[in-house]
Amino acid sequence: MDVREVLNAVFYLLSTGCQWSALPKDLPPKSTVWDYFSRWEWASTIERIHHTLYVAVREQAGREASPTTAIIDSQTAKDAQKGALRSIRPDITRARRSSAASATC
Repeated sequence: MDVREVLNAVFYLLSTGCQWSALPKDLPPKSTVWDYFSRWEWASTIERIHHTLYVAVREQAGREASPTTAIIDSQTAKDAQKGALRSIRPDITRARRSSAASATC
């Protein structure tokens, strides 16, 4: 098996968000890709590949490998101060319940 093709399939899945069953036929079989992916995920290989590519792209763009500044928009900061995530949660739960109830009717 050509490991590069397996890696291409993993990149395709991660970048498109498609389902495993929708993997194009010109890539390796989904069972092979899943086997490699699960091994790489368990060994943190995917994370190391991502970090290596991230550093390379930043350096190619003329930036430092690691960003030195974080940017948070003012609305996010205001919401965090108010505890917005906790206040939104019950609304989401209610919405899920009401949509589940209407789906069963």
